[in-house]
Amino acid sequence: MLFTRVLRHRQPMIRFTGKHTIPTKIDHTPRAHPASPSKSLPTSFAQYRQRAQQHGPLNGRASAYGGRIGSNSGASLGSIEAKSGEFFDISELPLRFRRRPMEIHEIEAIESGGGSLYA
Repeated sequence: MLFTRVLRHRQPMIRFTGKHTIPTKIDHTPRAHPASPSKSLPTSFAQYRQRAQQHGPLNGRASAYGGRIGSNSGASLGSIEAKSGEFFDISELPLRFRRRPMEIHEIEAIESGGGSLYA
């Protein structure tokens, strides 16, 4: 009960001077960003999409990257089998490089949050 009474009469530490008014003389017309390379806005979304890129061309053009993206089929890229000395999963590694299995006392220490070590 006392806590809610304190919150109801709380004084903010920041004091604002003057009445809050929304400025009316702000120009909201769209314009290009000052760091924009073209210094102009596109006239339509279609024009924007012709030049836009998001992790590569948006409209299927691969010429911007020399025709390398998506120009070859998966079969032409070669085998997906690992070469000699390469491994795709930890379970394929030789035993000396694999993770050591956890012991019972380590599992119990983790599950108890470490509290069982000091009991």
